[in-house]
Amino acid sequence: MRARDFLSRLLRSGTETKAVPLSDSSAYDIFGGIPTIAGPTINAATALRVPAVFSSVALISGALGSLPAKVFVSTPSGKRTAKDHPGYRLVHDEANDWTSAGKLRAQLTADALLFDHGFAFANRVNGGVVEFIRLDPMRVTIEADEATGEPYYVHRDKAGRPTTYGYRDILHIAAPLDISPVKAGREAIGLATILERHASQLFASGAKPSALFFNDNRKGGADGSNGANVVKGIKAAYRAATSSGGFTEPMVLDDGWRYEQIALTSADAQFAEMRTEQIVEIARLFRVPPHLLFELSRATWSNAEEMFQSFLTLTLRSWMDDWEWAYARVLLTPEERAEGFYVEFVVDDLLTANAATRATTYQQYRAMGAMTANEVRAGLNLKPMDGGDTLANPNITPGNSATVADSANDNASPRKDAA
Repeated sequence: MRARDFLSRLLRSGTETKAVPLSDSSAYDIFGGIPTIAGPTINAATALRVPAVFSSVALISGALGSLPAKVFVSTPSGKRTAKDHPGYRLVHDEANDWTSAGKLRAQLTADALLFDHGFAFANRVNGGVVEFIRLDPMRVTIEADEATGEPYYVHRDKAGRPTTYGYRDILHIAAPLDISPVKAGREAIGLATILERHASQLFASGAKPSALFFNDNRKGGADGSNGANVVKGIKAAYRAATSSGGFTEPMVLDDGWRYEQIALTSADAQFAEMRTEQIVEIARLFRVPPHLLFELSRATWSNAEEMFQSFLTLTLRSWMDDWEWAYARVLLTPEERAEGFYVEFVVDDLLTANAATRATTYQQYRAMGAMTANEVRAGLNLKPMDGGDTLANPNITPGNSATVADSANDNASPRKDAA
């Protein structure tokens, strides 16, 4: 429950008010964070300081922002790109004068991953949407009509003044189960934060001393003053010798003093394994394959295509479905949807991860007559060529109108009743 939700319910309750103890989770939301058993308070800002969380958010939001989305229409001969539809520009090109369509998708997806939901206001002129403007997710509340269940949105400006919008006036993206991974996995993220902090302290010699000086036969006066002076001198010499990050001057110990380097224990040796396990745990939380977070202990470079296929299927597919429906709900009228208009992402570039596979794919599409030469050249960012708009199979000899099937029949053995 967000702080504004808690306060709004408290205000709507009329004369009925009650104190909320600080141990209540609602009270923690008011102050912008929820404590974990491990100790750290986890919110969007603190979670992003964990590299695995930052990488997961950047990966998912960046992928959805980079994949092109288009408005299509179904026709008797197949689907075609509806470039003449007013919503095509908002989906494919730019959300407003200062934000590209891909940038807005990345922003709203990141909002959903961090704050449960992402919102953009659909600014309409004469009934048609002309631009999308991102809204601060912390200032938007989702409500529902008690009679019909129809959702509507309440946005409060900085002065707290509310504005109500219908569901077709807000581009709305929600995290899975309407709860952000940061909130759902705050304990896992909190533990990763503790491990990061401990690593910093460990290698800065803050978690344990780096060396031990001892003397089995310590000598000194009754008050220990002579021994204290010797220890003070040894410490000063050690600091001077290691001040540049290594031993630049030899150290000489006399009077029975000895030096011992403190090694890492077996528990410290397992510390690296614990950090790796937390990366896997956070990857599981965001439903991201661990190798895409650069945890490559179980990955190989020979299965790049399968990696991206799993990322598309297990991670991005549900987000793309939500985006396609969110766009359709705001940009397409019920009549247009009934006529066959819809929004869809183009994922071909993600599935053809390397040049060799991409070349083979284009070759097969050309051979089966599914793509023209100019369509292939457009996919390779090459300019069109003359005569490149036909679907003829390039493997057939020019001027020969016979199809592959006809050639196969010609090469077949003659029939028994042939003259």
